[in-house]
Amino acid sequence: MAAGILQTRTLRPLRRFGVAAAIALIWGSLSYIVFVQERLVLPTAVPMLAIFFSGSSYLFTGVVSEKLKLKRAVKKFASSPAVQELVSVSQQSDLQPLIEEHHQEIIGRKLGGRYVIVRDLASGGFGKTYIAEDTLRPGNPLCVVKRLRPASNNPKVLRLAQELFDREAKTLEKLGRHNQIPQLLAYINEDEEFYLVQEYVEGKALIDELSLGNLLGRLPERRVVEILQELLQILEFVHQQGVIHRDIKPGNIIRRYSDNKLVLIDFGAVKQLKQLVETETEAVATKLTVAIGTDGFMAPEQADGKPCFGSDIYSVGITGIQALTGISASKLKDKRDSRTAELMWKENAQVSHTLAEILDKMVCYNFAERYKSATAALEALSPLADYAQQSLLLDDVLNIQHASADVEDSVVEETRPWPETFS
Repeated sequence: MAAGILQTRTLRPLRRFGVAAAIALIWGSLSYIVFVQERLVLPTAVPMLAIFFSGSSYLFTGVVSEKLKLKRAVKKFASSPAVQELVSVSQQSDLQPLIEEHHQEIIGRKLGGRYVIVRDLASGGFGKTYIAEDTLRPGNPLCVVKRLRPASNNPKVLRLAQELFDREAKTLEKLGRHNQIPQLLAYINEDEEFYLVQEYVEGKALIDELSLGNLLGRLPERRVVEILQELLQILEFVHQQGVIHRDIKPGNIIRRYSDNKLVLIDFGAVKQLKQLVETETEAVATKLTVAIGTDGFMAPEQADGKPCFGSDIYSVGITGIQALTGISASKLKDKRDSRTAELMWKENAQVSHTLAEILDKMVCYNFAERYKSATAALEALSPLADYAQQSLLLDDVLNIQHASADVEDSVVEETRPWPETFS
């Protein structure tokens, strides 16, 4: 009985087993000493076996109980990227199906009595992203649903998460007023999970466009100038709202099919919100937000956890250099001059001196030496943008003339009289 009481003083199964083993060993030693010194025979084998089996049962039931608790926790917080990463590195094959099961459970769910989730879209740093149908609009148009869940059901954490979620959602709603930023349609809190519902942009990522520029993945200068101008115009609006994007890269830029315009997606504010919501305290959250961004596109000060408006200008500049050189951003960062720390990229591109100077200033290592604003960068780019626009218009005219000539040739071919020798 005493052995059982001692074992129950700790809740950990392995410790209970250790206590049982120690008690059994002590009893065996005590029985031996009494037998040697007093010639008394104490019950030894049966008590030792009873204590051992008692400890083993505590160990077995404890392990099973802990396993069940772990499975319940994994399933409950399966939408958290931190939990997903933990499961992937744990190499416990019985936990991975719980992640998939949790993801499948959301398919078909109606959020806010309106948005029906129809399929997965992507899984990344943010967590899980889905495609949904808006059932209250004609034709059930598609929208994007981004989902996150706090890593704790602690009321204090949930209250903090709700405040952060409301604040950042309002920021995204304000940004969505721009024609080239996805509109925020709704933000929903259901079952201690948070959902952002955004406009679905049908198009292709700029990263695909860069890969198809030519065999080397390069784009001509006038195309790059056009891309830079569009991105800086969007950035000008974003910065006027007091927001830093933090993750500008070709993968987060979509060329919209409907009007061929570039659309900027996946704001870093959402990533920050996700990391804050998924941590127990704001202090820990602050430490986790320093790495928001993508290696190669992230400005040096941003990598140190001190992003500024110039950090976004840096990312746009890297995007332009990648488009001109066909070299990935992760490799470009290795092309820094050991003395000045500036990027050495011009030998890999056919670029005018003017554009090269603009890009060099956009990607200066020291943010104080970059353009002070997106507006300033736009002003520097303006003469090149005007020339690029004229070149594109000239190309359109030439294409129309070629098309007209082809049509005339086909008409002549179709109305040609039969040869006199035909019979």
